[in-house]
Amino acid sequence: MSASIDNAGMPVAAHTKSEERRAIGVACGAHALHDGYTDLIYVMLPIWQHEFGLAYAVLGLMKTVFSGTLAGLQIPSGFLAERFGAPLVLALGTTLAGLGYCLAGLSQGFALLLAALFVGGLGASTQHPLASSLVARAFAGPRSLKALGTYNFAGDIGKMTVPAAASLLMIALPWREALALLGGIGVLAGIVIIAAMPRFANEAPSARKSEAREGGSATALGFPLLLSVGIIDSATRMAFLTFLPFVLTAKGASLPTIGLSLTLVFAGGAVGKLVCAFIGARLGAVATVWLTEAMTALGIVLMLPLPLDAALVLLPVVGIALNGTSSVLYGSVPDLVEPARRQRAFGIFYTGTIGAGAVSPALYGLLGDAIGVPSALIVVAAVVLATLPITLALRPALAVRTSH
Repeated sequence: MSASIDNAGMPVAAHTKSEERRAIGVACGAHALHDGYTDLIYVMLPIWQHEFGLAYAVLGLMKTVFSGTLAGLQIPSGFLAERFGAPLVLALGTTLAGLGYCLAGLSQGFALLLAALFVGGLGASTQHPLASSLVARAFAGPRSLKALGTYNFAGDIGKMTVPAAASLLMIALPWREALALLGGIGVLAGIVIIAAMPRFANEAPSARKSEAREGGSATALGFPLLLSVGIIDSATRMAFLTFLPFVLTAKGASLPTIGLSLTLVFAGGAVGKLVCAFIGARLGAVATVWLTEAMTALGIVLMLPLPLDAALVLLPVVGIALNGTSSVLYGSVPDLVEPARRQRAFGIFYTGTIGAGAVSPALYGLLGDAIGVPSALIVVAAVVLATLPITLALRPALAVRTSH
C-alpha cells in the first residue's frame, strides 16, 4: 500500500482496490443477509401461528423480541468490536443470526421459538454498526457516501430475496428444513466474513483532535444534529406507511391494489437509497437532504387530493424521497465522528432511527384517532419540514470535517 500525508502531518495508509472490494463485498453481503433474516419473520408468522396455535398478541411479541434485541444491542456491539475487533464480532454475529433460524427449525414449542428469535436478534445487532463502519473506513470523502449508499441498497435486496427464497424452498421442503438451510447460510457467511474482511490499522487520532479544536461547538453538535434529522426522517417513513393503506382505501383501493401500492413505495425506496447517495456525493449532504425532505413533504400532501390512479403513479417518487434521505444521513456519520468512535456512533445512530421508526406509528396513530388520517398526514408532512433548519445548522460541522 502507498501512503499519503494528512493535514496534521501524520501518514495515512491508502487502501488497495482489493481491500476496498473486500470491504464493500463483506458489508453488502452481511447487510443483505441480516435484513433478509429480519423480514423472513413476516413469512414465518402465519406458519408458526398454524403450527403452534399462537394468538396475534403472541405473534407480535415474537417480532418485538427479534427487533427489540436487534435495536437495543447495537451500541454494545460497537463496544465489543472496539475491544475484540470488528471482523470477529461481525462474524460471530452473523453465525448467531443463522443459528437462531436453525434453532427455530428445531423448536417444538413457543418457549424455544422465542429463545431462537432472541439469539437471531442478538446476532443481527452486530451488522449495522460494524458493516457500515467497515465501509466508512475503506472509502474516504464522496466515495464513502456512494459506498454507504450501495451498502444501504444491499439491505433492500436482502429484504426481497431472502423471504422470496424461503417461500420457494417451502414449496419443496417442510418449513423446519427450509429454515435450517437458510440458517446454515448464515453460519457459512460467518466463516467467509472472518476470512475475507480486511483488517485496517487504527487511524492516528491527532488529525481528528485538530479538527475538533478548529471546529469548536459546530463539530461537537454535528452528530447530535444529524441524529435528530435521522430520527425525524425514520419516524416520518413509518408513519406514512402506517397511514397509506387507509388513505388509498378511502379512494376506493382494493386489497390487491394496496399491496401493489406498498410494492411501488418499496421499489422506489430501494432506488432512492442508491441514487440519492450519488446525488449527495455530487451536491453535498445538506442540499440533498433539503431536496429529498421537501419532496417527501410535498408528496405526502399531494397524496390526499389525488385520485387513486394518479396517487399510484406518484408513489414510487414518494418512495425515492422517503428512503433516499437515509443513505445521505448514514453516509454523513463518518464526516462527523473520529474513526476510532465510528462503530459506536453507527450503533447509536441506527438505534435512534430504528427506535423512532418503532415508536412513531403508535404516536401518530393516536394523533390519527384524534384528528383523522388526512389531518394527521398533514402534520407528518409539517414535521418533515422541521429537518430543514436542523440540516442548515449541521452545515458548519460538515464543512469543518470535509475541509480536512
